[in-house]
Amino acid sequence: MAGFLWWHHFFLLWSTIDGQTRYSIPEELKQGSVVGNLAKDLGLVVSELYRRKLRITSDAGKQYFSVDLGKGELVVKDRIDREELCAQRPTCLLPLELVIDNPLQLHRVEIEIQDTNDNSPSFLNKEKVVKIAELVNPGARFPLESAQDPDVGINSIRSYLISKNDHFKLTVKSHKDGKNP
Repeated sequence: MAGFLWWHHFFLLWSTIDGQTRYSIPEELKQGSVVGNLAKDLGLVVSELYRRKLRITSDAGKQYFSVDLGKGELVVKDRIDREELCAQRPTCLLPLELVIDNPLQLHRVEIEIQDTNDNSPSFLNKEKVVKIAELVNPGARFPLESAQDPDVGINSIRSYLISKNDHFKLTVKSHKDGKNP
């Protein structure tokens, strides 16, 4: 009998989960910015949201969003730093689950956090001393350390530049993945 009840509750919950809704926003979006209209996008009645106790849960450990129950809008509650959430992963998805009571409904919502160019490249050491012997032939190469940039994609490091002079030039070697060293 207990097994039957478990399966009954499992299928009851399974049937209450609707398809997934996805929004895409840039990181660092201002607090109070509207992400999307959940009521409209999920077919909910705005006037019932408060009575039905709509709430959001997130696995992020921090609540980055809230719902304006008077309008049915999902809004940014706290600063979102993509690099802090997803590091160097090319896609950054923040899954949310909306829970609504009477009758119970569960809705999955994904927020894609897009990278903005909000970090400057930096070198591990501020200064690099390269010792070159006097007898070194012209054209000799000396490897330099790579700069690091927490941003991803088109916002990451694309090239290096060294001030033009008569004694040195910088040759950048790209890796197979398209990144510079």
